[in-house]
Amino acid sequence: MKKEIRFSGFGGQGVILMGHIFGEAAVIDGKDVTLTKSYGPEARGGACSTDIIISDDRVHYPQVREPDILISMSQSALDTYVSELKEDGLLLIDTGLVESSREAEGLHATEIAGEELGLKMVANIVMLGYFTAKTKLVSKDSMEEAVAKLVPEGTEEKNIEAFNRGYEEGNK
Repeated sequence: MKKEIRFSGFGGQGVILMGHIFGEAAVIDGKDVTLTKSYGPEARGGACSTDIIISDDRVHYPQVREPDILISMSQSALDTYVSELKEDGLLLIDTGLVESSREAEGLHATEIAGEELGLKMVANIVMLGYFTAKTKLVSKDSMEEAVAKLVPEGTEEKNIEAFNRGYEEGNK
């Protein structure tokens, strides 16, 4: 198994953190993984992405060339990266922020984070839960461990709750 994945959005949404958490979970599960990140010139509010290659075998080239999976947390990110997604690739979107003419799956991650969990800042973790349930590329336990390890100290409980809420939506 080898998959190329791109997490995308705008600066401030936690897109880079999403990649780090997923990469850590992949390592916990014994996978080989590479991670590269790209920031727009504006940093917060500018375009950003995190590219991950996950494989059962050694990854020899670290650049994502044609993503198997694209996760878009903003319309500008979708518009920028959707043309690179494989024809049969999986597109996951925050349906409250992103519209796609291409077939996509998604959930209102930002709405769930803000209205149900009371903290919009965990929308990225809600989306990670959804992504984990939909793809099964890493185990739920590994993702929970990685979330707890990499989110800011003192926010672990809220982030685990956000992850589980997204995971629940992904299993529907």
